[in-house]
Amino acid sequence: MALKPRQEQVLKLVVEEYIATGAPVGSRRLAERFPLGAAASTVRNDLAELEEFGMLEHPHTSAGRVPTDAGYRYYVDALLRERGERSVAPTLPIALDRARAEVDEALRETAEALSRVTHLLAVVSSPALTTSAVRHIEVLALQPHAVMVVVITTSGQVTKRVFTFEDPVDEGLAEFARVYLNERLVGVQLGTRRATAALESEELHAKERAFLDAIRPAFAGTGPGDADSLHLDGTSRLLEHMSREGVTHLNGLLALLEERYNLLELLCEALREDGMYLRIGREIPDPSLQACSLVAANYGVANRRLGTVSVLGPKRMDYQRVIANVRATADGLSAYLEEIW
Repeated sequence: MALKPRQEQVLKLVVEEYIATGAPVGSRRLAERFPLGAAASTVRNDLAELEEFGMLEHPHTSAGRVPTDAGYRYYVDALLRERGERSVAPTLPIALDRARAEVDEALRETAEALSRVTHLLAVVSSPALTTSAVRHIEVLALQPHAVMVVVITTSGQVTKRVFTFEDPVDEGLAEFARVYLNERLVGVQLGTRRATAALESEELHAKERAFLDAIRPAFAGTGPGDADSLHLDGTSRLLEHMSREGVTHLNGLLALLEERYNLLELLCEALREDGMYLRIGREIPDPSLQACSLVAANYGVANRRLGTVSVLGPKRMDYQRVIANVRATADGLSAYLEEIW
C-alpha cells in the first residue's frame, strides 16, 4: 500500500517514538514535537487513516497508537528502500583475528559480539562441512570400543565425531582408515562423487568397507536438521526484553531456543534469499516467535552462500541499528572467509 508523504512521515514518527519510549503515541505529541506542518487535528486524522489501513492500533483505551506488524513492515521496507542498509554506522567491533584457527570459534565470537552490541539474541549458523575441501583427517582409537574421527577443512572448520562399536576395534583398522582417507580425500570437497567413490571403493576388503561405513556420518557435514550448527548468544537478553514488552508465555519461546530446529529451518529459508531477510510478528510461521522480529543476512565467498547472521528480538526493536550491525557482521564474516578459504 502506498501512503501519502505526510502519512508515511507520521507512521515513521510513531514507530520510532514507540521504539524509543514504549509508550503509545498521540497526535498532540507528534504535532508539538515534530515539524509536520499540520495541526494536531490533521495529524489525528492521519493516525485514524493509518489505523484503518491496519498499520496502527489502539492499545486498550489509550488515546495514542502503537504500530502493528503491518506498520513495522512498511517502516522497515521504507528504511531499506530509501536510506539504504548501511545508513547507520555499525558499532559492532568485529575481531576475528584471534579465532583464525577454527571457523566455529570465529562464529561463536561473532555471535557474542553481535549480542552485546544489540542487547538481543544473536544467532550465527555454521557453513556446512560439505562447502569446503578436506585438509586433514584423524581416526583415533580412544578406547577398545570407541573411535573419534576428526575432519579439518581448508576453511579451518574442525568437526569431531565419536563412534562406538559392539566389538573391540582393531587399532590397525583405525590406522588404515586414517592413512586411506587422507590419501583419497585431502583436497576433495565432501559430498561430491569423488568423495563418495573413495568411501565405496571396490578395492576395499569387506572389513575395511564395513568400518568406513560405520564412520561415514563424520563426512556428511551439517544439514538442515543439525541444530548444533547454530551459535546462539543472548538468550537471557531476549527473554528480559520480551518480559518488559509484557509477553507472559515465554515457555514456548525458551523451548524453541533450546531445541533450535524450527529456528534453524527459518534460517535455512533466509539462506535462500538475497539481501536482508526480515520477518516481523505473524510473518514468522512458528507461534512461539510471533511476538518477535528476525533480522538476518547471508555471508559467504565467491557468490556462494555459506551461512547466516541474524538477530532475534521484540517487534519494538531499533531496526535501523540492528540492520546495520547484522549487515556489517555478515560482510565481515565474508571477508574473513575469503581470506582463509
